[in-house]
Amino acid sequence: MAYKIMIDAGHGGRDPGAVYNGRQEKDDVLALALAVGQILEDSGLDVEYTRTTDIYESPGEKAREANNAGADFFVSIHRNSFPRPNQVSGVETLVYDKSGIKNEMAENVNQRLENIGFRNLGVKERPNLTVLRRTQMPAILVEAGFINSDIDNQLFDDNFQAIAQGIADGILDTLDIGSDGTMGMVYTIQTGAFRNEDYARTMLDRLLSQNYPAFISEGNGYHRVQVGSFGTLEEARVMERRLRQNGYPTAIIAG
Repeated sequence: MAYKIMIDAGHGGRDPGAVYNGRQEKDDVLALALAVGQILEDSGLDVEYTRTTDIYESPGEKAREANNAGADFFVSIHRNSFPRPNQVSGVETLVYDKSGIKNEMAENVNQRLENIGFRNLGVKERPNLTVLRRTQMPAILVEAGFINSDIDNQLFDDNFQAIAQGIADGILDTLDIGSDGTMGMVYTIQTGAFRNEDYARTMLDRLLSQNYPAFISEGNGYHRVQVGSFGTLEEARVMERRLRQNGYPTAIIAG
C-alpha cells in the first residue's frame, strides 16, 4: 500500500502563530501545506491533513490525529520568527533527534529549500515539541523561512510553488517509492506486550520520560509498547542497543 503522510499546517484559528506587519504565520503555512499535499497526492501518496481551513487544534490533538490515522510520516509546516526583525533569515527543520529516516528527510528538505535561495540553518533537535514527541511515526517540523525577515518573505512570495515543490521533493527523495507510491519495509522496536493496559502505560510513561519516541499498538488483546519507526534494519538495531543498555527487553518488528 502507499505511504500515508499527515501534513500539518501549524497554528490556526485563535492561534495566529508569529505575526509581522499584519502577516500571520497560520495563513502562510496553510497555503503551503495544501500545496505540498497536492504534489504528494499527485505522486501517488496517501495524504491527510490536520487542518484544511482556519481552525485551531492543540499540538496534542494533532499528534493523536496522526496516530489514529496510522500515518507513516508526519510533516508539520511552520514559519520562524526572531525577537528583532530582519536579524536572522533562513530555513531549518526540527526533529525529535538526529537519527533514522526523519533526520534524512529533514536534511533533504533543507537542501531543496537551500537550492531555491534560502540560507540553510540546518537540522535541529527539539525533543520536547509535542508534535515530534507524541507522534508514533517519524516526524519533522519545517520552518519555511522567518516571517519577520523581509528577505525570506520575498523568497516565500516570489517562489511559493517552488518552495512547495522543494518540500515535497525532499520528502520524496527520502522514501523508497515505487511507481505506485508504495512503501518499503519499516522496523520498530517492541519492549513489551501486555494484556493489562495499565502495565503497558506504565512502561510507556517511563520510556517517554527518557525521551524515547514510544507508543502503544493494540491488537489481538495485547497492548504492545513499541519505540520508533525506522527505514533500515541497521537504524533499528542502533535503537535496540540503546534500549538494551537502559535495561529494556527488546524485539525488532518488521512490517
